[in-house]
Amino acid sequence: MEMYMHIPRKFTWTAFKDIFVYLVLAAIVIGFSTVSLNFLNPYNLVNILRMSVPILLVSCGATLIMISANIDLSVGSMVSLSGVMYCIGLKSGIGFFWATLLTFLLGVLMGFINGLLVMKWRIVPVIATLVTLYLYRGIAWTLTPRQVGLIKGDMPEGINDFGRTPVFLGLPLAFYITVAVIAIMIVVQQKTVLGKYTAAIGGNRTAAELSGINVIRTVWILYIITGFLASLGGIARASYLSMGDPQTGNLMEMEVIIAVLLGGARFYGGEGSIIKTVVGALIIMCVSVGMTVLWIPPYWQSFVRGIVLIGTVAVYTLIKEKVEE
Repeated sequence: MEMYMHIPRKFTWTAFKDIFVYLVLAAIVIGFSTVSLNFLNPYNLVNILRMSVPILLVSCGATLIMISANIDLSVGSMVSLSGVMYCIGLKSGIGFFWATLLTFLLGVLMGFINGLLVMKWRIVPVIATLVTLYLYRGIAWTLTPRQVGLIKGDMPEGINDFGRTPVFLGLPLAFYITVAVIAIMIVVQQKTVLGKYTAAIGGNRTAAELSGINVIRTVWILYIITGFLASLGGIARASYLSMGDPQTGNLMEMEVIIAVLLGGARFYGGEGSIIKTVVGALIIMCVSVGMTVLWIPPYWQSFVRGIVLIGTVAVYTLIKEKVEE
């Protein structure tokens, strides 16, 4: 009889954990739409999806890094520097193709440097990427004119085409490329050797090394992928804003970490889901845009967003503890 009673309780908590992030997203959407009919306005929904592009892209790479029991705190600064570099390229007259290629190479280089510090020089990931957070942000500010604080003006016609101009259902090309990237990253996590190696490393690094997995190369690749995705996010944000802003990625690293944690990842690795991370990122964007729709003053928005996200993560942590009992 005790066994019969125990199984349903365990199953209930497990099932609840699996759908928790979806329930939170539904609750936030219903809550904001109840308070303000404007929240479900088609224009507002399009705006949420359009503004979500950078965090969705970066979160995909960050998920795999955290599954491998590592972390990257420099993602926001990589987005900022990429956007600045992209606009500098456009202002110089080299054209969209070469500006994009230059920015992609920069993203790969930044990811390579993060991987070098963490995997070759064996600096603790938190410290290494905190250092590069300030390094990349400092470079972005150095490249930006002090008088203006932005890279803007004299931009070529069509700068908005990628990140803002609608191509289908009111959404820009950047959004559809992001959807394709998410699909590719889901396949990478679930079906490829890289995804399996990532989970193995996060689950037990020593066992992974003994089984022949090249841990250094695998994690280094993850950092490079994240750098590349951050550069794509920076291009999308710069295209959306029509300028390069060195502050555009400020605090994005915290939002990305929360999104990944809501997706089921653990700081000590081994678990995580890109699909759920995407839902977690949408939760963050819905809260941010929802508060703007409700005309909540900016100085209160950070406080409210922090309370909501901390509460959500805390509840999810308690649910995971119940499952693991």
